[in-house]
Amino acid sequence: MPIYEYQCKKCHHRFERMQKFSDPHVTKCPKCKGAIEQLITAPAVHFKGQGWYATDYNKKSLADISDGERQEKTVEKRDKDVTKAKKQTPPK
Repeated sequence: MPIYEYQCKKCHHRFERMQKFSDPHVTKCPKCKGAIEQLITAPAVHFKGQGWYATDYNKKSLADISDGERQEKTVEKRDKDVTKAKKQTPPK
């Protein structure tokens, strides 16, 4: 259920209500019975499980590794690309 946040126009009291989408919105302040307005707030989000960070963004970038490691990775990638190209080239 969504949580709606309201503020009284008269006494400036802020409060929240957990309501279904189909429930009528609150129209009066619970403290002074004055008119209220519904506030726009950011939704709360809670990620559970291993999530996207552990699987996608946790790897070292090239900026985080030393020059020697960067050169090794470049050579490894080039060797893999050459081997892959050889496999894909049809014999004559």
